[in-house]
Amino acid sequence: MDTPEFSARFRREIPDGDNRERMVCQDCGFIHYDNPRIVVGAVASLDGQILLCRRAIEPRTGYWTVPGGFMENNETAEEGAIRETLEETGASIEVRDLLGIYSLPHIGQVHLVYRARMLAPHIEVGPECVEARLFDVDELPMGNLAFPTNTWALEHFLEARGKDLIAPRTSPVRF
Repeated sequence: MDTPEFSARFRREIPDGDNRERMVCQDCGFIHYDNPRIVVGAVASLDGQILLCRRAIEPRTGYWTVPGGFMENNETAEEGAIRETLEETGASIEVRDLLGIYSLPHIGQVHLVYRARMLAPHIEVGPECVEARLFDVDELPMGNLAFPTNTWALEHFLEARGKDLIAPRTSPVRF
């Protein structure tokens, strides 16, 4: 089977009608838009305990994290958080509300983290994790978290305990 040759030449330039540099194909004029990626996750709790999982993959193998990952096409952010939690921990959750919107422009990501509750105590480790478990608040591994957004989300979750309505938080720093 013959494979067609691909020899497009891309160059960074500002396309007509735009105000930012983009990768533009010098052969056909195609513009490649490299925009932020959305990561979704959930701080899920059950009977006052918080669900975390320990990563089996890079980046940050072995560190604890809030269940989460990249949102997929054709799903809402809430559906993505539910799916990621199920994939990583086997836990079924119900999303309550948006806990935080964390902008990470230095890596082209926006993280949406939800406050959620586990529907049952069932936990089953998925392929991206080596461990998943519920933590009491006083035993959370705050010094062993994979990413700053995990710390921010857990801190915001703890501040919101007992509150029915909360305003989502944003990144406390700009990178």
